Amino acid sequence: MEPPAEHVHWMFATGFLALGLSLLAEAIVGPEVWRRRRWRAYLAPGSVFVMGLFMWPVMVFFTNSTIHTLAHSAWAQAMMLAGGAELALVRGKLTNPLWRLSMAAALLVSGTAIIVHEQNGWFFQRSAFLHHLIGWTVVGASLFAIGRGLRRRSLLFESGFALTFVVLAVFLYCDRDLAPVFGHLSPLAGTPHR
Repeated sequence: MEPPAEHVHWMFATGFLALGLSLLAEAIVGPEVWRRRRWRAYLAPGSVFVMGLFMWPVMVFFTNSTIHTLAHSAWAQAMMLAGGAELALVRGKLTNPLWRLSMAAALLVSGTAIIVHEQNGWFFQRSAFLHHLIGWTVVGASLFAIGRGLRRRSLLFESGFALTFVVLAVFLYCDRDLAPVFGHLSPLAGTPHR
């Protein structure tokens, strides 16, 4: 039995919430204090990489169209690239700080894929609205990732980047497979099950 799409979204929301809170904690206390425990340096990039890995089964088992398959595979690859680059930077295998910009590229690819793969308009139903909102939020948040990559230790960019994942988690927790948005539900969407 296949779980509803909203359950898969809620599982990823939990991962994004944990990621965002750990990044926010690091932004508040600073990297020197945060990395006193060596494992904490690997927490955020490892989480991004693992969520990229989990995106592959989502692509295989929970997509029902070519565009959804392509979007989920793009997210998986982008998340794994960004997480892998950040892990290599922490480990010292990569030394050029411009590799941090891979996270900005991952956000741009992910946001664009979310926007492109949603075939319905903003007010078709709640999940369509949230896909558009998440896509544009992630595309806009890539500016925080660019700033974070170019100006290390900027509280504005670090905290904005962290809060991006918290906001993304809130949006994903609001998802329901078939529900009205602002009291509107397209007659083409079907009958809500709840």
